Amino acid sequence: MFNTVSVGTLVMLTVGAAMAPAQSATPNTDYASVNGLKMYYEVHGAGNPLVLIHGGGSDIQATFGRVLQSLAAHHKVIGVDLQAHGHTADIDRPLSFEQDADDVAEVLNQLHISKADIFGFSNGASTTLELAIRHPELVNKIIVASTMSKKEGASPWFWDMIGHATSEGMPQSLKDAYLQTNPDKDALYSMYKRDIARMQSFKDIRDEDIKAIRAPAFVMIGDEDVVRPEHAVELYRLLPHARLAILPGVHGEFIGELTAPRNPDLIAATVSMIEQFLAAPMPAAK
Repeated sequence: MFNTVSVGTLVMLTVGAAMAPAQSATPNTDYASVNGLKMYYEVHGAGNPLVLIHGGGSDIQATFGRVLQSLAAHHKVIGVDLQAHGHTADIDRPLSFEQDADDVAEVLNQLHISKADIFGFSNGASTTLELAIRHPELVNKIIVASTMSKKEGASPWFWDMIGHATSEGMPQSLKDAYLQTNPDKDALYSMYKRDIARMQSFKDIRDEDIKAIRAPAFVMIGDEDVVRPEHAVELYRLLPHARLAILPGVHGEFIGELTAPRNPDLIAATVSMIEQFLAAPMPAAK
């Protein structure tokens, strides 16, 4: 098993390991017809493929906009907008993490990518776990940020909020980001309601399925996150080849997610740790 990365305020010490300066470039964008869905994706940079899977109520840029170009300096980054999010329109079928995983897998197949690293945040990290469970042949390494495998993994206040959620409670920055891509307010509120309904019916992932994931995993979480740090430790211990980073800050702060405070040093440290994880040798087969 990989060593644990236990990180508090000392995380700033890793900034000196620095990354290449971020350079903005126009991505290649397209849509893939997958499982009845016209799914948007964009490709940045070159190198080993790294798939980015955004969080709930969000899209590629809202979740990863402050780290994407730094990651694209060393990787072929493939960002996807999941069903009903961003550029990808909704269709008449339930939202589920399993279906999202199958959709991402089909995009990779159509791009002729036989194996990729996967980086998911929040709901996107739940999709990442399902991708590693359902399509292990496509997965090299996984980064699962701010997610839970069990309902008890989130703080009680979160489930109380989900139980009483209204569209007025959706962060204005996420509303604005959605409407910049798609000005249809009805589609925005439909996405919100469907995301909330998915969380209200959240299903635990079985421990045996987590233990069966062979891909090396990097579990990341903020110390004031929605998910409890204790659950991140539990998930780390269930995964056979895992590392763990508990970083200072709230949900999404360590990657600069749109709704979180902006902390450039923390974001730089996060990218540095991700690069070290992805560059590390694969564990020996047992």
